[in-house]
Amino acid sequence: MSRERSALVFPLALMLGGCLVGPDYKPPEGPGVDGYRAAEPPPSESDAATAQRIALGERIPAEWWALFHSARLDETLHQVIAGSYTLSAAKATLAQAREAIVEARAGLYPQADLDASARRADAGGTLGTANLFSVGPTVSYSIDAFGGTRRRVEEAAALAENQRFQLAAAYLTLTGNSVTQAITIASTNLQIATVEDLIRNDQKNLDLVNGAFRAGRAARSDVLTAEAQLAGDLTQIAPLHQQLSVARHALSVLASQAPGRWTPPDFGIEELTLPGDVPVSLPSELVHQRPDILASEAFLHADSAAIGVATAQLYPSITLSASFSQQAGTLAELVEVVGRAWSVGAGLAAPLYHGGALRAQQRAAVDAYDAQLATYKQTVLSAFGQVADALSALEHDGEFVSAASRSVEIAGASLALQRSSYAAGKTSALQLIVAENVYSNARLVYARARGQRLSDTAQLFVALGGGWWDGGERAP
Repeated sequence: MSRERSALVFPLALMLGGCLVGPDYKPPEGPGVDGYRAAEPPPSESDAATAQRIALGERIPAEWWALFHSARLDETLHQVIAGSYTLSAAKATLAQAREAIVEARAGLYPQADLDASARRADAGGTLGTANLFSVGPTVSYSIDAFGGTRRRVEEAAALAENQRFQLAAAYLTLTGNSVTQAITIASTNLQIATVEDLIRNDQKNLDLVNGAFRAGRAARSDVLTAEAQLAGDLTQIAPLHQQLSVARHALSVLASQAPGRWTPPDFGIEELTLPGDVPVSLPSELVHQRPDILASEAFLHADSAAIGVATAQLYPSITLSASFSQQAGTLAELVEVVGRAWSVGAGLAAPLYHGGALRAQQRAAVDAYDAQLATYKQTVLSAFGQVADALSALEHDGEFVSAASRSVEIAGASLALQRSSYAAGKTSALQLIVAENVYSNARLVYARARGQRLSDTAQLFVALGGGWWDGGERAP
């Protein structure tokens, strides 16, 4: 083969089957664990009526909040999702990232432009000055011989994937926070009702002690003790109302509504059913379901592609170009065949010396990949830790609710006996007030324990990824 033919074949081969420098991305291996905790204890059977069973490997529904069986909660979540400015912003950012793919992919195709110019120049000698008008197309094509452009497309696609998972993360955070605020409203309403009931009981005790004082069977100190108990319980009402207002306002903001224009439903604890069977994804599936893990992996893919982009800059670049123009001395003559010019060419640019900048860029890309790989692994570990914490919380919540329920039962029976005994003149007012205090604390603890158990169940679903990947048209 002659040297001339070799010079033609080499760039043609590069153009048709150019190599792809840099590493080909491979997803990192999973954590390789069989359980979320070292030992998965069986659920507590201390309260069979309210025991929760962990259904390992069961599918989490897309609308996981439906497991609480509250029609008003379902309606509220649909309104929150439909009106969220956070989701709108995330969707627009995703659309922007997808346009970046189109922009990067354009580098794989020839670029065509139309050039037009008008000049007046001194031709020198006897020619004097003259006008020159020209118009015509130009075409250029950069051969992706070493895959730099294809790696840019790969990087842009990975960044778009990251934005897609960021949208899913925003969706999961939005729904999780909304359910948590709804549970807070229900729990706080229960606590307010409990404290109001306690205040009524305090008033009854005060009336009872005042009657005994007027009959000469109680000291003035007994009356003051009963009044102190009533005053102490009254101080709990204002903070609870403030907590309720904050939760309502937070849920309004999550629904992209001004608190002055929209008030969320006044949820009650009884309308939220505690899921008896709690679906929990297998540990091997968690890395494919948590949007923060998937977003971190997409960043890892983008950093891998960036290594290829930096590596391709170390190699020559080849550009083909062609142009055609029609030239004339006046605009009117441009439509006639007066003068034509064309050119076809190829250019080669090879880096020789850049002061080590290109190699430094390549090494920096490798370092960025290593850093993101470590970040990805830490994200996975944190996710497993959150699931383990949530599972432990449910286990302990069950024990807590059972113990709190038993405490209310015992304290209530003790208070009833103390009231009867005090009415019969067998015990002092101090003993009655002590029994009232124990009963008050037991009821409040039980109310908070019920709300905490519901909240921790919701947090477990969020920690598992929330089923967003199977949400149909409502999912991101």
